[in-house]
Amino acid sequence: MQQENKSNRLINEKSPYLIQHAYNPINWYPWGEEAFEDAKKEDKPIFLSIGYSTCHWCHVMAHESFEDENVAAILNKFFISIKLDREERPDVDSVYMTVCQALTGSGGWPLTIIMTTDQKPFFAGTYFPKTSRYGMPGLIEILESVATQWKNSKEKLINSSDNILKELGKFFVSESNDTKLSEKNLKNGYNQLLKSFDIKYGGFSPAPKFPTPHKLMFLLRYYKMYDETNALEMVETTLGSMYRGGLFDHIGYGFSRYSTDDKYLVPHFEKMLYDNALLVIAYLEAYEITKNPLYKDISIKSLEYVFRELTSNEGGFYCAQDADSEGEEGKYYVFTPDEIKIILGEEDGNYFNEYYDITDEGNFEGKSIPNLIKNSNYNKKDEKIDVLAQNILDYRNERYSLHKDDKILTSWNGLMIAALSKAYKVLEDEKYLEYAKKAIDFIYNNLVDSKGRLFARYREKEAKYKAILDDYAFLTYGLIELYESSYEILYLKKAIDLTEAMIDLFFDEKNAGFFLYGKDSEKLIARPKELFDGAIPSGNSVAAYNLIRLARITGKSLFEEISKDVLDYIAGSIISEEINHSFFLIASSFALNETKELICVIKDESEKEKIKDTLSDMQAFNLTVIIKNEENSSELEELIPYTKDYTLKDNKATYYLCEGNSCFPPTNNLNEILAKFHKIK
Repeated sequence: MQQENKSNRLINEKSPYLIQHAYNPINWYPWGEEAFEDAKKEDKPIFLSIGYSTCHWCHVMAHESFEDENVAAILNKFFISIKLDREERPDVDSVYMTVCQALTGSGGWPLTIIMTTDQKPFFAGTYFPKTSRYGMPGLIEILESVATQWKNSKEKLINSSDNILKELGKFFVSESNDTKLSEKNLKNGYNQLLKSFDIKYGGFSPAPKFPTPHKLMFLLRYYKMYDETNALEMVETTLGSMYRGGLFDHIGYGFSRYSTDDKYLVPHFEKMLYDNALLVIAYLEAYEITKNPLYKDISIKSLEYVFRELTSNEGGFYCAQDADSEGEEGKYYVFTPDEIKIILGEEDGNYFNEYYDITDEGNFEGKSIPNLIKNSNYNKKDEKIDVLAQNILDYRNERYSLHKDDKILTSWNGLMIAALSKAYKVLEDEKYLEYAKKAIDFIYNNLVDSKGRLFARYREKEAKYKAILDDYAFLTYGLIELYESSYEILYLKKAIDLTEAMIDLFFDEKNAGFFLYGKDSEKLIARPKELFDGAIPSGNSVAAYNLIRLARITGKSLFEEISKDVLDYIAGSIISEEINHSFFLIASSFALNETKELICVIKDESEKEKIKDTLSDMQAFNLTVIIKNEENSSELEELIPYTKDYTLKDNKATYYLCEGNSCFPPTNNLNEILAKFHKIK
């Protein structure tokens, strides 16, 4: 039994994932100098296992192999074994995931790497069973083979690792040609999405289906730019299907990580902060355009889930909730009809079961995931169901518990701050602004050192690991959204400062693009640039989006130039694969579409609230807004010098609207300026 084992070195770590393995019989090391020094001293290869605490297959491999004495005996005798949390060290994970994908054609977690004492890999894979089965090699077999080769022909393995690194050089830094960003990229992206679209259920791939909200966010922008109704239809079909299926938790709210089937019925049940943040943004943007109250309701419920389950008392947001309970995936989320009737009574139980398609046959391993796929009234308010669902949630929480990964990541918190800021702007509920501000305060109070260097992870009063590009880019994204919902200059200033630091730490002045980790960070066997917008957008795409937005707000030419360089770099790297770079397309649509700049010079706070109310009722992806008043004028003029020329006319609130390189005459009538905006949009 695992609890009978003594603890290993992981017992002193803060990562929930590493702590899960602290009582394995394996002599695990955390990633660090001690492990590599001991590997050299003892002349042993390194076994590197990468995962995260809410990963189902990580749990499976742990129970099968890492809690097994026979596996432990081999690893302890012949290897130095390192456990790494991919969410704490995405830089290390990126390097070795690239190796795995290049060598095997696929990747995922748990990630299994065997490498030399100087960190050069010669074996890569993902999950392996303890012993071979169904044509899949067993971990014991692999370890014994490597141990024998290391003893008898170590030089071959070392040479193999050198050759692998040499061959993989191009995979770490994307090669860019002379192609420049153009409207063609947007149209390619749209056509690729159209071609891959599932007409029946939505989404853009066969199962498994990941939400990838930034694909939908791009399509909304494409719809607005070109009045392309098919783009909006793809968005609405997908948003509806994701909600109606089991991907959305109809009892406790929030979205799971992905769907294992094509109709979004059966999810991989873990819930990630980043998914829910990005999905809230997508649903709110769709609500802005369509005014469909369902999208508003889903956004509110998803944020309610985050507040209830993923929010720390200090103000930061936790990473995730597990898919497994008591060793079984999804056990927490599924029911039988009789179970429901015992809790709710016969009449209410039958009503609930019919509403959510909970049947004797079940839809997941003999039980049922509540869903609305067959419910034609899914978009209608049902107060009775709301009450019954709360009763079932209370029962569910008493029945089983879920592991929670309670570390706080700067990057993912940046995305949630963006979502909350968007929610405040669209829904005009002060609580969303309060949560966003509290999260910003938490990060700046706990994850920034005395020199202003940002850190990546916080847990149990410890900030650790120098922040990577994603941390800087995602937090800046959140700050810009917070500024554009509150119009408080503080957040714009923080966004500018953070962007300038990002350029200094990560920008490749020679070839353009941003490196994943900073010039002051630990040097790994490669320094990659990530461009792929997967479940999480790439730092390069988000950084480019931030830069072009800040350039249009502030008039800073440097930001415009670097954004152009990055967008051109990505455009020259993706080789007609725009569908996999959807956040790049979001940034590109902003860059290629002339922005409208609205500068409001006001006298009192009531005028500011009037502007916010007006803007909350409209969707303008290419509009930037500055609000200048007596209190912020000096700070604003220092930050954005050109605003000095914008003053009150006739001692009344005055509105200035510009498009591209031309401006309309100033007016004291907000409705007049907005009418002009609608004409030119």
